[in-house]
Amino acid sequence: MSKKIKYLITGGAGFIGSNFVHYLFRKHKNIHVCVLDKLGYSASLANLKPYQDCKDFEFIKGDICDDKVVAKAMAGRQVVINFAAEVAVDRSIDDPQSFLKTDIFGVYTLLEEARKQKNFKKFIQISTDEVYGQILKGSFKENSETLPRNPYAASKLGGERIAYSFFKTYNLPVVITRAANNYGPAAYPEKVIPLFITNLSDGLAVPVYGQGKQMRDWLYVEDHCTAIDLLIKKGQDGEVYNVGAGEECTNIELTRRILKLMGKDQSLINFVADRPGHDFRYSLDCSKLKKLGWKQKYNLTDGLKLTVDWYKNNEAWWRPLKKNLDQRFVSGFWGEKK
Repeated sequence: MSKKIKYLITGGAGFIGSNFVHYLFRKHKNIHVCVLDKLGYSASLANLKPYQDCKDFEFIKGDICDDKVVAKAMAGRQVVINFAAEVAVDRSIDDPQSFLKTDIFGVYTLLEEARKQKNFKKFIQISTDEVYGQILKGSFKENSETLPRNPYAASKLGGERIAYSFFKTYNLPVVITRAANNYGPAAYPEKVIPLFITNLSDGLAVPVYGQGKQMRDWLYVEDHCTAIDLLIKKGQDGEVYNVGAGEECTNIELTRRILKLMGKDQSLINFVADRPGHDFRYSLDCSKLKKLGWKQKYNLTDGLKLTVDWYKNNEAWWRPLKKNLDQRFVSGFWGEKK
C-alpha cells in the first residue's frame, strides 16, 4: 500500500479552506489532513465537525505567523495549501496593518518551514484576481500587469511574490492561484451573497454599493476546489494560474437574482455610498488552467440555488455569526442610503 499523502491546510476552518477539506475526504483515500487555523472571526470549528473524531484528521489552533506552531503543523507534510489570510476588502481599508502581517509575513513563515521538509511535493499559495486591479475590457492573463488598488489586494500580491521568490531562490515547488470571487456553503455572512441571503431571511434590506454597476466573476467554491486539486498534481512549479468561472454579472444583477430566489421584491434594495477605490470589473482568462484539463461544473444559476438552499437549511450555523457581525456590514459599510 502506498504511503499516505499528508496535507497541511492553513485557514482550513474558514470558508474556502473547510470546503477544500470536505472535498479532499470525499475524493481521496489514504490521506491525512492537518488543519492549522487561529480561529479568527470568520472561522469556525463547526465547519470541520464531521472529522473531529477521524484518525486521519488533526486540528491545530495557531497563527501562521508563529514559527513554533507552524513547525509543529508542518512536520512531515508533503502538500501545503495556504488559505490562511485576512480577506475582506472593507476591513483592509479600515485596518491594513493586520493584512500585511498575515498575508505577507505569515506566508514567509510557512515557506521557510516548508523548505525544511523532506520529500516535500507542493506549496499552493491561494491568491486573488484582485491583485491585477480592475480591467474595463477584455480579461486578465497570468502575465498581465498587477496593479492592486486596496490594501487587501496589495497584501495578497506581496504574499504570492514571496512564494515565487522561494521557488526561484530555494527551488521550493510553489504554485500560485488567482481566483475569482468564491461563493457557496459556509461563507462568512459579511460576504455579499450570504449577507444578502441572511438579510432577506430576516426581512432586512440589502446594501448595494453605488448603483451596483460593478462587474464580478462568480466561482462556486467546489469548482475552486477541483482546480486546486488538479494543480497539486499537474501545476507547473513557479507558475500562476487564474481560476474563474466566466460567470460575469453586475452587482445589481446578482442582487436581483438573489431577491428572486428568496421570493423578495426590489423594494428591499438599499443603495449606499460606494467604497473608496472600488474596482469596477474583474475578468480572468483561464485558458492556461483549462489546458491542464480543468472544467467547471456549476454555473451561476445552479450555484446560487444551492447556496440559497444551504443558508435556508443551516440557520443554526449562520445566526450566531450574524449576531456578532459588525452592523456596518449588515447595513452597508460606507454609510447611509444615498
